[in-house]
Amino acid sequence: MPINRNLTEDQILIRDTIRNFAETNIRKQSKVLDEKEEFSYEITSQMSELGLLGAFLPSEYGGAELDYVSYIIAVEELARVDSSQAATIAAHNSLGTGPLYYFGNEEQKNKYLPQLAGGKLWGFGLTEPEAGSDAGNTQTTAVQDGDYWILNGSKIFITNSATDITIGSTILAITGEREGGGKELSCFIVENDAEGFSQLVMKDKMMWRGSNTGELVLENVRVHKSAMLGKQGEGFKQMLSTLDKGRLSIAAMGLGLAQGAYELALKYSKERVTFGKPISQYQANAFKLADIEMGLEMARNYLYDVCRMQEEGLNITKEGAIAKLYCSELAHTAANHCVQIHGGYGLMKEYDAEKYYRDQKLLEIGEGTSEIQRLVIARSIGCFD
Repeated sequence: MPINRNLTEDQILIRDTIRNFAETNIRKQSKVLDEKEEFSYEITSQMSELGLLGAFLPSEYGGAELDYVSYIIAVEELARVDSSQAATIAAHNSLGTGPLYYFGNEEQKNKYLPQLAGGKLWGFGLTEPEAGSDAGNTQTTAVQDGDYWILNGSKIFITNSATDITIGSTILAITGEREGGGKELSCFIVENDAEGFSQLVMKDKMMWRGSNTGELVLENVRVHKSAMLGKQGEGFKQMLSTLDKGRLSIAAMGLGLAQGAYELALKYSKERVTFGKPISQYQANAFKLADIEMGLEMARNYLYDVCRMQEEGLNITKEGAIAKLYCSELAHTAANHCVQIHGGYGLMKEYDAEKYYRDQKLLEIGEGTSEIQRLVIARSIGCFD
């Protein structure tokens, strides 16, 4: 159990509550869900009852009003046991409810946020087949037709977008050209039952097999002008702001996964005996474990500090990128060391080591690849001035 540095009593209670929930309600099912590649409505409902689907939303919208550190701790504790369930919560809050809460008008908030805090899910339609890291290459279009906009295009790898309890997604689309050239991008609220809007479940994933990932297809989807999120042309700015905050939840997933892999490796290394002594006593293994412990201490303190900056309304573009990059690469190292310490057993599904190893990889890709994080950091320190 991590030391309670700079945490309030409420934050400690949340950490212990979610850890107990994950151990009791998720761990025993995670392997089965992973094997079947099945999204669990039961666990999602239980997480909703804990207030995790409206983690940082105000009570007026049915939210739990958690501070950002508490929300991140909850994601961390879920990822310590199962990245799939952590992904459901992280994507729903940071990418689903987040844009609606921060950029929506009161009519939009009152219509959707209580539903999302109460058990429904929402997607964030940014990534396309030709527009991942290069979000400016978005191809989805929105053409105005009187009081309506007609959307055409597709989105891919969209978490939470294709479940039976998903009620819609925020869609980034081209609405014209900016002054001086370039695409004008705007965000739209599109409900899942809109005519011409289809959601396809994506299967055969290597990782996060218990989370829902969808491909979205928009064929002449008509939405009223009141479905635009914020003002026309603000889509790119909204997307960047959303990703800044979302990177903190991905960092939390990396931190939690690293913690889980570390605990598994440490336990196994103390139980596995070769040449008459536990393998934890061999320097090669002891140093691996020491390095992970050092990384966990550094990552946790930094991530929580950045979350406090977010609470204060400070710009966290650079700090969010650092947190996401460091924690995701720590997860890679921890999972790799965990498999190595397990030896051949680490390659078998009977042990959790191989699942940690698979699940960590997306953390270096989703919400901005490690290369993009380094680019963000480099820009922030003036490398390209």
